[in-house]
Amino acid sequence: MVEQRRKPLYKHLYFWVLVSIVLGVVVGYAFPAQASGMKWLADLFVNLVKVVIAPTIFCTVVVGIAGLGNLAKAGGLALRTILYFTAMTTVALVIGLVVVNVVAPGHHGPPIPLDDSVAQKTLTEAKTAETGVTGFILSLVPKSFVSAFTDGQLIQVLVVAVLVAIAVGSMGARGASVVAALDTVSKVMFGVIRIVMYAAPIGAFGGIAYTIGKFGGTVLGKLAWLMGSFYATCLLFVFVVLGAVAWYSGFSILRFLRYIKDELLIVLGTSSSESVLPRMIAKMEAAGADRSVVGLTIPTGYSFNLDGTCIYLTMGAIFIAQATGHDVSLGTQIGLLLFMLLASKGAAGVTGAGLVTLAASLTAFEANSAIPAVGIALIVGIDRFMSEARAITNVIGNGVGTLVIARWQNQLDRTRLAHVLANPGSVDVDLPAPRESAVPPEREAAPDAAR
Repeated sequence: MVEQRRKPLYKHLYFWVLVSIVLGVVVGYAFPAQASGMKWLADLFVNLVKVVIAPTIFCTVVVGIAGLGNLAKAGGLALRTILYFTAMTTVALVIGLVVVNVVAPGHHGPPIPLDDSVAQKTLTEAKTAETGVTGFILSLVPKSFVSAFTDGQLIQVLVVAVLVAIAVGSMGARGASVVAALDTVSKVMFGVIRIVMYAAPIGAFGGIAYTIGKFGGTVLGKLAWLMGSFYATCLLFVFVVLGAVAWYSGFSILRFLRYIKDELLIVLGTSSSESVLPRMIAKMEAAGADRSVVGLTIPTGYSFNLDGTCIYLTMGAIFIAQATGHDVSLGTQIGLLLFMLLASKGAAGVTGAGLVTLAASLTAFEANSAIPAVGIALIVGIDRFMSEARAITNVIGNGVGTLVIARWQNQLDRTRLAHVLANPGSVDVDLPAPRESAVPPEREAAPDAAR
C-alpha cells in the first residue's frame, strides 16, 4: 500500500475555522458596534447546510433501513437506540442536578434584579412550544409529506423516511431501483455539503464576532459562577461518562474528539449542532459504523439525545431557584427532572431549543416547584455563551452513541474504527462511502472480535 501523504496544515478545514474564530474574537472586541451586526454570516452558513439536511437524512435512512432487508432487525435497532438515548439523557439530567446543588452558583455574587420585560419574549415562545406526552406525539407526525421537509422538523423527516423505508423494503426486487436512486441522490447531497463547507470559516467568524461584539464581558462577569459550573459539568460528562462508555466499547474518547475536531470547531463558531449533521453522518460511516445504524441514530439523536441541553435544563432551573431565594425539595427536583426528560424531546426542533425548553418546563411546573418562570430573565443574557457548550456536548454524545449502538448491533468494523481514529487525516470524509481506500483490503473483512 502506498503511504498517503499528510496534507499541509493550511489545507485542513479546522485550521481556517480556528483562524476565523480568533479573528472573530479580535473584531468583536475591537469593533463591537460593527461586529454585533455580523450574525447574518453565521445564519447564512447554517441556512445553507439546512437546505440539504432534510433530503440527506431522508435518503440515508431509507437506504440504510431498506438495505437491512429485515423489519425485525430494524425494530431491534430502533429499540436499542431509544434505550441508549434515554439512559444517557437521564444521566445528563442527574449530573446537572447534582453539580448545581453542590456548587450552588445562584448563591454566589450579588443579587441579580429581575427584568420581566426581558423574559417575556422567551416565555411567549415557550407557551407555543408543544410539550408533554400529547404534544410530543403530535410533533412526530407532519401535516403533509412535503411539510416534513419544508418546516425543518428533523424528527418528522425521520418518521416519513422510516415509513418509506418499510414500504420500499417490502417491495422486494422492485424496491432495489428505488434504493439505488436514493443512494445516488444521497451522494449528490454530500457533494453539495462539500461545497457549502468552504463557507464554514465565514460562518464561524460571523458567529463569534457577533457574540463578543453584542454581549462583551459584562454579562459574563455577572454570571461567571453559572457559566463556569455549566462548562465544567459538560467536560465532566464528556470525559468521565462518555469516556467510560467509549472505553467499554473499545475506543478512546480523546482519539474520537481528535477525529471530529473539524465539526467541533464549526459548532463552536456557529453555536449550531445542525451545521455539522451531514458531516457527522459521513464521519461515523467512515469510522466503520454500518450505514443503517448511522442513518437512524444520528438524526434520532438530534431530537432524543441532547445531553448538553439536558445538563443545561436542570442547572438553569435550580440556579434560578437559588438566585431568587427559593428552596426546592429533593422530591420536587426529581419530579422536575422527570418532566424535563420528556420536555427535552417534546420541544425538539424549536428555535433556541435549550432556552425555550427551559422556559416551557418552568412555566408548566411553576405551581409545583415554586421556581418563578419569569426568572428565565436571569440567564437570557448568557444563553448565547452557553449554547456553544450545549451544542458541542450534543454532537459528541451523538457521535459516541452511534459507535456504541453500532457495536451493540454487531454492525461496527472495529478494525476500521481503530485505523481511522489512529489516522484521522488519512480519509476524506466529506463524502460517504470512502471505505475502499481507508483500510488495506486484507484488513477490511477482519472479524469483530471480542473486546
